[in-house]
Amino acid sequence: MTSPTDDRSPKLPRGWLRAALVSTIALAFVGAAAGFVAFLSQLRGAEIAPSRKADGIVVLTGGSSRVSDAMELLAAGYGKRLLISGVHPTSTASDISRTLPENQSFMHCCVDLDRTAVSTRGNAAEARRWAEGRGFKSLIVVTSNYHMPRALVEFSHAMPATTLIPFAVVGDKWREEPWWTSASTLRLLLSEYVKYIAAELRVRLEDFGIDLSPEMSEQPSGQAPKRPATAQAN
Repeated sequence: MTSPTDDRSPKLPRGWLRAALVSTIALAFVGAAAGFVAFLSQLRGAEIAPSRKADGIVVLTGGSSRVSDAMELLAAGYGKRLLISGVHPTSTASDISRTLPENQSFMHCCVDLDRTAVSTRGNAAEARRWAEGRGFKSLIVVTSNYHMPRALVEFSHAMPATTLIPFAVVGDKWREEPWWTSASTLRLLLSEYVKYIAAELRVRLEDFGIDLSPEMSEQPSGQAPKRPATAQAN
């Protein structure tokens, strides 16, 4: 005859398993939420002039007014030269200068174009080559405020000995309305947060010699990848 205790005993492990699973999910959610808040705390709500001048300026294409703001920094003497990284292969210096008539003279003397990078990691790799080739030890990094945390992760990893000075570009939409009232802005921030976490994880693994995703832009020239739209890459 089976006792009541024998009937109940098989249920205990399942109950503990459910409790452990629910606790794990809850902790993961709380951790992700806390991380998202910490990510948001890094985003500037207004554009602030760089704290100092640098040897060079690097702007990552993919967001509105990034290039024009970088050109203004160059014109103001914040750097000796400007690298526009992630330019579409079909775009020329003339195409860019037509959109920036007030700074056309700088396009011919002090601006270099990188058409190789297709990702933020690629931007960092090309910026490192550019800086090393010119002997630059400090760079002002120009990109959108929501993209800056991930950009700094990639740039710091690619060139740890280089001084990086962030200049976060704040878009009009960000200025005009709180991010939490816009579904599209919230989706953008959540997407960027996931990419930021992935970048942090990847560079930490690389510190231990584990490279899960070799940068395609650094492969031999015969293995060129299909290029995505620049705005999607960053």
